[in-house]
Amino acid sequence: MNQTKQSLVLRFLLRLCAGITFVIIAGLIIYILCMGLPHITPSLFALHYSSDNASLFPALVNTVIVLILSLVLAVPVGVGAAVYLAEYAKRGNKFVRVIRITAETLSGIPSIVYGLFGYLLFVTALKWQFSLLAGCFTLAIMILPVIMRTSEEALLSVPDMYREASFGLGAGKLRTVFKIVLPAAIPGIINGIVLSVGRIIGETAALLYTAGTVAHIPSSLMGSGRTLSVHLYSLWCEGLRTEQAYATAVVLVLFVVLLNCISAQIEKKMKRK
Repeated sequence: MNQTKQSLVLRFLLRLCAGITFVIIAGLIIYILCMGLPHITPSLFALHYSSDNASLFPALVNTVIVLILSLVLAVPVGVGAAVYLAEYAKRGNKFVRVIRITAETLSGIPSIVYGLFGYLLFVTALKWQFSLLAGCFTLAIMILPVIMRTSEEALLSVPDMYREASFGLGAGKLRTVFKIVLPAAIPGIINGIVLSVGRIIGETAALLYTAGTVAHIPSSLMGSGRTLSVHLYSLWCEGLRTEQAYATAVVLVLFVVLLNCISAQIEKKMKRK
């Protein structure tokens, strides 16, 4: 009887926590939509930014560029490191433990620290100046621990019987990893990439010190440009265009939701295969 009461109490507490979380998230989204939707106008999507329209279109294009390039830089390295740690490194190796602890530590470092590091290395030492390339490399370093750890956990969650069956059929280590283990771990790897996408899109501090705040589409990756989050921050700090800032927040939320939906569809297709 006591166990039944404890189960009911725990179930109630869990449902209460889930309900509170849902209410908070729903409240934030509703507030952003109510404050921003009335101010979404065609001028907000003009090709060029000016003091009259405060267009977010250049920032949207820069966000897509930064997102794609950062993932191109970080995903192969992160997944490759995870494959080594999970499949090739000896279990119980002290060096592997150090790498895991370091990755977990780096995951918790504030983004402004990454911004200062990117500023000192890419902007100052390498003389890239404020540029999208410097911002992309900084973000790639920032999301690398997340991709590596989530990919490693996804690989470790694949049952050993898959590997043993592949070896029993005469497949080598490399073929087993890339034909059997990686396809089975793809849903978990995609989850890590989705988390990284959200962090890239919402990042502001690191990009302020590396990519700059120029409100135009640069002619090359060596040019400075602001992303949507930096655009939102700049409009809000100016204090003159709070309505456009709320409208930018709506576009930013919808952009993240769209990317999450696309990622979910990709994950479903991978699971079916």
